[in-house]
Amino acid sequence: MSDLFDFEQRRDQYGVMGNPISHSQSPRIHSLFAEQTRQHLSYEAIHVDLGGFAQAVGNFDASGGKGLNITVPFKQEAFELVDELSARARRAGAVNTIKFEKHKRYGDNTDGVGLVNDLRQNHHIVLAGKRILLMGAGGAARGVLAPLLECKPAVLMIANRTPDKAVALAATFTDLGSIKGCGYHELGEQRFDIVINATAASLQGELPPLPESILADGAVCYDMMYGKLTPFMSWARSHGAAQVFDGLGMLVEQAAESFFLWRGVRPQTAPVIALLRSEFPVAIS
Repeated sequence: MSDLFDFEQRRDQYGVMGNPISHSQSPRIHSLFAEQTRQHLSYEAIHVDLGGFAQAVGNFDASGGKGLNITVPFKQEAFELVDELSARARRAGAVNTIKFEKHKRYGDNTDGVGLVNDLRQNHHIVLAGKRILLMGAGGAARGVLAPLLECKPAVLMIANRTPDKAVALAATFTDLGSIKGCGYHELGEQRFDIVINATAASLQGELPPLPESILADGAVCYDMMYGKLTPFMSWARSHGAAQVFDGLGMLVEQAAESFFLWRGVRPQTAPVIALLRSEFPVAIS
């Protein structure tokens, strides 16, 4: 028994911190990655009380933990707790992945590359030259802007219920491409090839106030939420979207990027997505 205990103790420790966190699929995803790549590690979901994040990270670090994923509502706080930032984390102003090295915490943000990889590799969506509408101007939106702009869309429009917030966010990324911010009422008769929901509206079962004619012919609609048919996805289907996707693939792809940062091995995402998709079948068409 003691030999087994020692064996388990020697596993490299990883985890995801958030509040809430019980719903997280990350432990299962990383367990599947570890099995696939023959990596010896453990990964757990860690509930953190509001106001206790810095201490929780410090405790994990002191115990010899190797890496953390960070989810809502701690990504911006994580940004302040690391010693070194990747370029994409610095642009996002948020950290969702921490790698613990000797006397140093390295922070990265894998959300944007997760979204782009899911769209391009898994769904074969061309982003270059397309008109993209991103709904929301919070942390989820901010984290994906730079990777989306690197794909050279014709324009990337941020729409938000508070227009000033969208305008201000767009202004910080104008050096990367054509990007604008506005309120939903300012969209008017514009049409978009790709519409991405980065708002929390789906959590409340709500739909952002989109104009009825916002979708171009052959439009793709993508909700970052996963696991259920959201109001936005239902709206997209009823308004003639050619393809409608949820964010399950993004979840797996961003996890794979974190896994690669930690372990130096890139797992295959397709079989993991297929397995999870069999359990969340309603949210794709």
